[in-house]
Amino acid sequence: MKSLKLIFGIIISSGALVMCSCDDNKIGPQPAPAPAPVPGTQVKVITTTASRSMDLKETWLDYSKKDNMSPTCITLLPNEEYQTMDGFGVAITGSTCYNLLKMSPDLRKDFLTETFSPVTGYGFSYCRIAIGCSDFSLSEYTCCDTPGIENFALTPEETEYVIPILKEILAINPSLKIMGTPWTPPRWMKVNNLTELKPHDSWTSGSLNPACYQDYATYFVKWINAMKGQGIDIFSITPQNEPLNRGNSASCYMTWEEERDFVKTALGPAFAAAGLDVKIYAFDHNYNYDNVESQKSYPTNIYADADAAQYFAGAAFHNYGGDKEELTLVHNATPGMDLVFSETSIGTWNDGQNLSTRLLDDMEQVALGTVNRWCKGVIVWNLMLDADRGPNRPGGCQTCYGAVDINRDYTAMTRNSHYYIIAHMSSVVKPDAVRIGTKGYTANGLTYSAFKNPDGSYALVLSNSAGEELKLTVDDGSHHFTAAVPARSAVSFAWNI
Repeated sequence: MKSLKLIFGIIISSGALVMCSCDDNKIGPQPAPAPAPVPGTQVKVITTTASRSMDLKETWLDYSKKDNMSPTCITLLPNEEYQTMDGFGVAITGSTCYNLLKMSPDLRKDFLTETFSPVTGYGFSYCRIAIGCSDFSLSEYTCCDTPGIENFALTPEETEYVIPILKEILAINPSLKIMGTPWTPPRWMKVNNLTELKPHDSWTSGSLNPACYQDYATYFVKWINAMKGQGIDIFSITPQNEPLNRGNSASCYMTWEEERDFVKTALGPAFAAAGLDVKIYAFDHNYNYDNVESQKSYPTNIYADADAAQYFAGAAFHNYGGDKEELTLVHNATPGMDLVFSETSIGTWNDGQNLSTRLLDDMEQVALGTVNRWCKGVIVWNLMLDADRGPNRPGGCQTCYGAVDINRDYTAMTRNSHYYIIAHMSSVVKPDAVRIGTKGYTANGLTYSAFKNPDGSYALVLSNSAGEELKLTVDDGSHHFTAAVPARSAVSFAWNI
């Protein structure tokens, strides 16, 4: 794949998607690449530099035939096992689907294949979708806006945008895992607060009326079954996106006590009665619990109730406040419960389109930082937004960029840091891989994590935020190899034993 120094173009050439650098005017037939080595004889290396001088560049390394005497050696410890990985991916919002459907079918297929194919692409393997609307939808809606749960039905945004795109992705990667999350219940299920219990006919804020717990549980069951009827299996859900955020364009305030009671008395039993094998993750919000003192330790407070805990697989987190060390604290307090990182954004506030600013920080804080603190999955926000950072909803994020931004005529795109960090993980770390231990070399600016895949192959993903190249040796006990890791780069290694 060619390196892209500034912007990634999509050129129509016999219906194919071609990535080219701005200073490369050699358009047309190119020399065939050298054939890939036979698996088990060499190490696959994927490299991206913050300067884009290397852009998901694929190369191969030979195993070393000399004795390993390197003082800069990272040794894998395959018998030291941590969490089993579910996958890495992006949010497939209504806005993402709208933009994708504006592309020509051939270009869209090529892009989705490159992104999601576990064979010829980067193998993105986990995505998050909204149950109803989000701040990146084409309108405000739920699947039951007419009072009465008997009025549940999928909406045109789902049937005309989200579901068609999910079907295209599933045709490319049938093993894709999907997390569903509501931004708000139907408005007729909301009250202003749990003391006055007055109707709250608004998309924003309010609380779930306890009198509607059973109807809302039925809503989840109907939504999961409706998606299944479309050939789309749901792997996991969270009861509420950002439950401590009242201000989003669609939102609902839900304390840990409310989420505990809703799942314990209604949602968990409804899933069990319907025979649904769908994971429920608590919380789905920031490391710092939005500085609401009574809501700190939100998931572990829920787990303290055994009747509620039986229905939860674990908790999901975002990083818009607080520090990733909260993941370790939650894991240590409740080691039997899973952790998933379910949302992070880039935007105008953090120089989100500047790869030299974002790549290494996002590798350290999101891709590797969460995995090294027990997260089984990592999902970033919108896969694709347009040149105006949309479509988006008033009251939601007006300043977010996508993992990929597409131009106004839907023919050229720029990949941002979130695309790269997921690609670096998913291209070599496969679903059901186990994170394993390492020992040996460390250095300022060097962050890494090692894995053993289900097929027995190994993966090592690292970032080097230092301003100089590092020469490392990697040893799995059977083979070792030496690699030059460029300054300010992300590098993924994959090899068979």
